[in-house]
Amino acid sequence: MTIKEAQLAVDQWIKEYGVRYFSELTNMAVLTEEVGELARVMARKYGDQSFKPGEKENLGDEMADVLWVLICLANQTGVDLTEEFKKNLEKKTNRDSLRHIANPKLKA
Repeated sequence: MTIKEAQLAVDQWIKEYGVRYFSELTNMAVLTEEVGELARVMARKYGDQSFKPGEKENLGDEMADVLWVLICLANQTGVDLTEEFKKNLEKKTNRDSLRHIANPKLKA
């Protein structure tokens, strides 16, 4: 599935099952909540915390929740994530193509 296809799939799902998009501000709050849930799993899996009894190691699902809400926000605000990601990748390449290679902290 491409990013464009994901944006279309989310939009179709919202129209068919979701009634309407939540407001942009609500979705921003939901995105923050979902990032927090992802952070909780990361802290337990890769950090110093341990999973509580009954908690699941659902890293992929939490990432997908973050992506879902981000796509909702993009759809609501008219952002073409494919084009913006391409531009962002080009920006990072132009800005950082030598910076990381030259960083002694990143060499093993």
